[in-house]
Amino acid sequence: MFITFEGLDFCGKSTQVKMLVEYLKKKNKKIEIIREPGGTLISEKIREILLDNKNSEMSEITEMLLFAGSRSQLVDEKIIPKLNEDYYVISDRFLDSSIAYQGYGRGIDIDFVTKLQKFVVKNALPDLTFFIDIPISEVEKRKNENEIAPDRIESSENNFYNRVLEGYNKIAAAEKRFIRIDGLLTREQIHAEIVKVLNNYEQKGLENLNE
Repeated sequence: MFITFEGLDFCGKSTQVKMLVEYLKKKNKKIEIIREPGGTLISEKIREILLDNKNSEMSEITEMLLFAGSRSQLVDEKIIPKLNEDYYVISDRFLDSSIAYQGYGRGIDIDFVTKLQKFVVKNALPDLTFFIDIPISEVEKRKNENEIAPDRIESSENNFYNRVLEGYNKIAAAEKRFIRIDGLLTREQIHAEIVKVLNNYEQKGLENLNE
């Protein structure tokens, strides 16, 4: 299975990735954990460029293409090979992030961004995507509480995040694989919801997930 986690910065995705991995390990599943941007030697170098606050002059188009390049390398080098070996591939962000952040957030043509992502990922589309949903006010609160200085994208203003959230909401409405989870729940409650959905998916498939 290919499972991705999406949401605004500081929504708790990385924590839930770790908790799901521990859960799957107890079930003796083969697991590959990846993050975006990054996950390969080349992709991690691109990550450094994308997130470096010194690169504040980066254009929206450059940002979009760098994300696409990092993702393309990750798909070819890690995701497809591991899926072919029956691994559970768990990714902290994937193509939906580019549609939400670069398409809706940066204002690049949505159709073009979407087509570019589908070209880049080929047949490696997620089986399930967990959207950890938090309000913009919570992003601001967690950003201020965070001891680590925000990176180039995390430093974005609230109006940018409003557009990104609009994008996520539209993707969630259009994609059955998109599972919205209240990010204001405790981490244990969120994890329990994720496990419940995963078990239902494995038993019933995507079409009958909500039965």
